[in-house]
Amino acid sequence: MRTSDVFELLRDGQPRTRAQLAETSGLARSTIASRIDALMRLGLVAPYGGGVSTGGRPPSLLALNPLAWIVAGVDIGATHATAALADLAGTILVEHRDDLDVALGPEHVLGWVEGVVADLLAGQGRSRHELAAIGVGLPGPVEHSTGRAINPPIMPGWDGYDVPGHLQRAFDVPVLVDNDVNIMALGEQHAHLPDIDDLVFIKVSTGIGAGIVSGGRLQRGAQGTAGDLGHVAVARAGEVLCRCGNHGCLEAIAAGPAIARGLREVGVEAVAGQDVVALVRSGDPRAVQAVRQAGRDLGEVLATLVNVINPSAIVVGGALADAGESLLAGIREVVYQRSLPLATQHLRITTSQAGERAGVIGAAALAIGHVLSPEYIDNATAAVG
Repeated sequence: MRTSDVFELLRDGQPRTRAQLAETSGLARSTIASRIDALMRLGLVAPYGGGVSTGGRPPSLLALNPLAWIVAGVDIGATHATAALADLAGTILVEHRDDLDVALGPEHVLGWVEGVVADLLAGQGRSRHELAAIGVGLPGPVEHSTGRAINPPIMPGWDGYDVPGHLQRAFDVPVLVDNDVNIMALGEQHAHLPDIDDLVFIKVSTGIGAGIVSGGRLQRGAQGTAGDLGHVAVARAGEVLCRCGNHGCLEAIAAGPAIARGLREVGVEAVAGQDVVALVRSGDPRAVQAVRQAGRDLGEVLATLVNVINPSAIVVGGALADAGESLLAGIREVVYQRSLPLATQHLRITTSQAGERAGVIGAAALAIGHVLSPEYIDNATAAVG
């Protein structure tokens, strides 16, 4: 059993004695002692309170030390960016958000990231040596293995840009990059659904995408395009032209701009998704009906997804999620009608609880998942002897 295997027994934060660790793992106490010593040299494990004595000296308890290292999470949107520092339990320690146009290009935007992360570290009294990793979410397709955006439609100048390499010039740590909806899925799971291993996070905004967590792992697919639901063909879209160049895509009729366009065609003033949400909240019947129909269109695609991967929860986020029950009612109507009864028996369909913070929480979780991975832990303990 490796050092990382012993660490996994403590990663949940529950304090345990060396004897309990030996019993659970089946290792000799001397082996447990050497593994714990290595983890304590890293600062990852520390004494916790005191155990209950059954006679003689009380046994010492050990637990994960979440403040041993910190990570940075960065959520870059189309017109905003948020950076935060988090401990190893994923608790956000401090964060900063600014209006920032991603179209200004990678040099400008990543320069902002460098400056804000450095300021946040200084404000917390932490050195750059205590930063273990940086997680970044981008509003476009990302090749996760390289951290490079691939043909992003709203990110001029970013195609193929070496995001990790840029940030590593300022911070000598691993940099993990993924698309925004994947990190939102991680953020929602970490903050509000930690016991759910199978979930789908749907972002409905200018576009439509999904982050899929199955068996406790984020599913990216062979080229990182898993979850691109916005370009699945749906019956009602017919010959409607999508911005991707194809006809009949879900996004062409159910994303925020498409709903707004449909409302304008019937004389309701709406320019963007935010206008649609405002109309729904004011009780405009045509807007309510349009959003519910968009929910049905989403449900048509999600019903197939439910039958294929059988999630425990579907979480709806993004700007259109603020339309609330009007959108959810349409989704539920079709999903529960068309999916297998066994697949929907315990299925929850809800709006995001993390809201606009899902991205930055998920970016931090992405970084934490890397630095607490077995390979990383074993390499780090080998380095300290």
